[in-house]
Amino acid sequence: MYRIFIVEDDAVIAGSIKKHLEAWGFEAKCAEDFQNVLAEFAAFGPQLVLMDITLPFYNGFYWCTEIRRISKIPIVFLSSASDNMNIVMAMNMGGDDFIAKPFDKTVLTAKIQAILRRTYDFTAQSGLLEHRGAILNTADASLTYQGEKVELTKNDYRILQMLMENKGKTVSRDALMTRLWETDSFVDENTLTVNITRLRKKLESVGLTNFILTKKGLGYLVE
Repeated sequence: MYRIFIVEDDAVIAGSIKKHLEAWGFEAKCAEDFQNVLAEFAAFGPQLVLMDITLPFYNGFYWCTEIRRISKIPIVFLSSASDNMNIVMAMNMGGDDFIAKPFDKTVLTAKIQAILRRTYDFTAQSGLLEHRGAILNTADASLTYQGEKVELTKNDYRILQMLMENKGKTVSRDALMTRLWETDSFVDENTLTVNITRLRKKLESVGLTNFILTKKGLGYLVE
């Protein structure tokens, strides 16, 4: 089931689109916090975004640019402001299509289906893990927070991936060491501690303090 993220501040229009898409077998979610659209996007992990241009706080062009920093998924602009300048701007910002309001929902669905067919196979995944606004992209092993990309080593990435995949659960030190070194041979536990300490400093440098918590005698977690 493909997931569609609807970024539209008119609740009536957003709800109508959501209901229509769900009737066609899609999983749809409407944006709720228009100051934190990127975090909602990453948490939902959609395969396509419907993006209005005129939004509270930041416009659709801004959020398209922010999404493009971490993802290449299709973005379809919806707007009553359908003059040529807006259409050109939408395409230049990374949009994949532009549909002028008012529109026929059946035509909208047909366009969505065509874009999804061109973009994905049947097992497509978004590959994004989100926590507290930090977005880990498993496709290129990168971490982004508030528009800033954090350089990760192979071990940094493996630690974050395991912790974020198990968000809210304590991951044991043994499990982390097995993931990091993929071996049954003895690895000095201090080596893991050094890796965690180094990663925490990187996260703190971009404002992610207390991102990785220690459960004494048990392991680590993000929550």
